Amino acid sequence: MTEARYGMTIPFDDMPLHAQADWVRELADLGYTDVWSSEANGADAFTPLALASVWAPSLRLGTAIVPAFTRGPACLAQSVGSLAQAAPGRLAFGIGTSSNVIVEGWNGIPFEQPYERTRDMVRFLRAALSGEKVTEQYETFSVRSFKLGVVPEQPVPLLIAALRPGMLRLAGREGDGAIINWLSADDVATVKPHVDAGGPDKEIVARIFVAVSEDADTVRAMGRFAIAAYLNVPVYAAFHEWLGRGEQLQPMWDLWKAGDRKAALAAIPDSVVDELIVHGPAEACREHIARYVENGVTTPALALLPFGTDPQTAYRALAPA
Repeated sequence: MTEARYGMTIPFDDMPLHAQADWVRELADLGYTDVWSSEANGADAFTPLALASVWAPSLRLGTAIVPAFTRGPACLAQSVGSLAQAAPGRLAFGIGTSSNVIVEGWNGIPFEQPYERTRDMVRFLRAALSGEKVTEQYETFSVRSFKLGVVPEQPVPLLIAALRPGMLRLAGREGDGAIINWLSADDVATVKPHVDAGGPDKEIVARIFVAVSEDADTVRAMGRFAIAAYLNVPVYAAFHEWLGRGEQLQPMWDLWKAGDRKAALAAIPDSVVDELIVHGPAEACREHIARYVENGVTTPALALLPFGTDPQTAYRALAPA
């Protein structure tokens, strides 16, 4: 990775997709290099990027992330291939396990063998996106005589969302890099060596949650809701135990399991909120984001939280130019 990258998460909250064209164009004008989408219960990962590819042709497009479970192999290859043909050389495709909440609770798909499913899907996509005719019995699915009809003109980097060592090493070994999420700037130094073990020049994309606001009390109060929503999901709880936050977060986990949500939120220490959510005046936020890069993140993908400055003011204040 030789080019300095700086990304923003799209679409922006509380705006219809069709109304976001001017904002996306402005991101490019301000010096942002990338736009990154996600996929949970809002827009799908592909539509906002397809729009952005036309609105701002200089921007690289990235997914952070598309679940490995919620589309069949051929359907996923079609989606990736179509977007890659629409924006040649500009797509970085991020895939991950997602969580039992999204896969099982919302989509009715068993959340089984997540590591293996992600690995198998990456292996299949490598073959399919290269134009091969794929007939293969993978551990978690099989494909018979599939040949993609929208082969990308240029290779598509495949990035793997990773938390703990197994997935981080998979991202370095079989992916072109890793996508990391809900961790502190200092935590980057813990996860990066596992990715680097897979080879040199691996991209590390970090979704960094940001609230440009000098009202620390409000950010911490609202930030606890966001943190609790993620860190009570088993995969994220295990991640933060591995990072060494078990003692700090155990009271929250215990109260959450007991059904006392209010007390659970109150049990999240201010220090944890301050580590996991970048907040404060714009210049302080920029300095905090820079620490992620200093510790090994190659692509910050900022995600604006809805309890700071309004999104347009925020992305202008945080812009690299």
